[in-house]
Amino acid sequence: MSKPTSSENIVNQKAGETLHLADLLVKTGVGFGVGVVASVILFRRRTWPVALSTGFGMGTAYADCDRLFNPARIPGTRIITQVEEESK
Repeated sequence: MSKPTSSENIVNQKAGETLHLADLLVKTGVGFGVGVVASVILFRRRTWPVALSTGFGMGTAYADCDRLFNPARIPGTRIITQVEEESK
């Protein structure tokens, strides 16, 4: 049986798996770029496509981070408790 780990170690391990700030910057930057292109080509240089697509990028990064720290929000995931595991 494996040695139990502390909750701080679990959070540090998950935080070390991905760089959340880098993920936020990349996805926000991609959203910003798509918004600028859409604004120039399709919407006669309006500002709302830039703001909307930047928000989509930030929301996507937030959702990825939320799924990493709360796996119960991933569709189809089942959390098995220690009691259920021992009864098998």
